[in-house]
Amino acid sequence: MSNMNVAQPVQKADAIDQLDKQVLRDIFMRSNTLELSFNYEKMQALGFCYSITPALKAYYGEDDPRFTDALERNMALFNITPAMSPFVLGVAASLEKEASKNPEMENTIVNNIKSSLMAPLSGIGDSFFWGTFRIIAGGIGISMAQQGSIMGMLMFLLLFNIPNFVTRWFGLNLGFKLGTKLIDQMASGNVMDRINKIFGIVGLMCVGGMTATMVKLNLATEIEISGAVVNFQNILDQILPNLLPLGATLLCYRLIQKGYSVNKILVGIILFGIAGKAIGLL
Repeated sequence: MSNMNVAQPVQKADAIDQLDKQVLRDIFMRSNTLELSFNYEKMQALGFCYSITPALKAYYGEDDPRFTDALERNMALFNITPAMSPFVLGVAASLEKEASKNPEMENTIVNNIKSSLMAPLSGIGDSFFWGTFRIIAGGIGISMAQQGSIMGMLMFLLLFNIPNFVTRWFGLNLGFKLGTKLIDQMASGNVMDRINKIFGIVGLMCVGGMTATMVKLNLATEIEISGAVVNFQNILDQILPNLLPLGATLLCYRLIQKGYSVNKILVGIILFGIAGKAIGLL
């Protein structure tokens, strides 16, 4: 956190009182609208400012000139995995509470903390929610839906959103209580790198399992040699089960790396499927 310019060390936030509890409840409800005003100039800045406004009103008061300054300060560029945003909102609210009581505290620390948190927390959030929970929830939901169960859709929503909202609520309270203390501990112990590595491994395992179970690609080609029927799909399965689905997945991944659009790849898959079925290959 060497890029921070702090006049005085920020102490751990005071115990949460009734006012703080109401503020945190309001912030939590508003944080669900974070991306409704997403734009390519400041990304989630407007949603962040809207979410933290209850704290600014409570700690400064709308008639205080510092309230306007705080609104402007919290309109700085912001972008993070949505599920991790309440933690940053909690930290920012804690710092704004400290700033309202301590006029000598440099206000730049709020945006410095936000900027320092965005990248590492997004790495964790993307690996955990988009790369792990979403895939697991999607796989279970799709499997149930393929069997004709309407619970497939509901199961997907539950498996993804329950941990999402739990993380949001406890992250908000944790950020408010600990302020910058937790961040210093995480930075000094390389916890971020370790968590990213763990989530990355789990995410790759999930992708591998999904590839084997959800991607279907089989050869229908058979030839007769000296009265014996040779099935090419059986030969491939003896070499490595699900070899073709793995190859198709890696090919699509390689094409995406080379800059091909997902829409073009999807069209190519559809055309390949139609042509392969027409000539008896698939």
